[in-house]
Amino acid sequence: MIKNTEDVAALVSGLNYAQKVERSLDLISQAWKEYGDALVVANSLGKDSVAVWHLAKRVSPKIRGFIITTRYKPAQTVQFMNEQVRQYPELKVFKNDEPIEDGLYRTDPDKCCAILKVEPIRRAIREMNVSCWVTGLRCTEGRTRTDFKEIEERDVGLIKLNPILIWYEREIWQYLALNNVPVNPLYSDGYRSLGCEPCTRITLDADERAGRWIGTSKCGGECGIHTRPLTNKSSAGV
Repeated sequence: MIKNTEDVAALVSGLNYAQKVERSLDLISQAWKEYGDALVVANSLGKDSVAVWHLAKRVSPKIRGFIITTRYKPAQTVQFMNEQVRQYPELKVFKNDEPIEDGLYRTDPDKCCAILKVEPIRRAIREMNVSCWVTGLRCTEGRTRTDFKEIEERDVGLIKLNPILIWYEREIWQYLALNNVPVNPLYSDGYRSLGCEPCTRITLDADERAGRWIGTSKCGGECGIHTRPLTNKSSAGV
């Protein structure tokens, strides 16, 4: 695997589009060779995730993936998810349908995300026997995503690979357009970051994630899948 010895900020501005594509493919390829079927792609159905999914499929059509969905996903996202699963049956959908109090996303968004997003991803990692999960994180996406590395081990024994970490937003759209990759129809409405319907808004802010959880303590923040422990072997508490 490529080591985290290079400066991420330097890579963001120092590599061109084609070099970033090759680097991402190399990262996924090396991880696939090392972890095989224990490598699984997390697909959020957003632009970054579908780019990573496409990159992974270029490495090997055998690579599996999972989708975390919730009861609050917009109808367009659900439709897009169903289309993706029909095309790629190796995408497994995980969801937590346990009862929660009405309006929890307003009164305690962290708890809501923990129940509806973090719990299902923990189950996905466990049930799919994941040793390396691949994400669509980018360090240029927002204020909460600047300290990630291309290769991480935030949970003991679970590698997290962020192969497009150094891509700009415009490079994601360039890749999707050049490769004719279908995207969630909500982007045509003006959204730049997609989440649950009551917690996602269209904004003109320069920060891509500014429309997430507006009016709450989580505004522009994280749902928890990238910040909370995902296995019982983690060295940190929830």
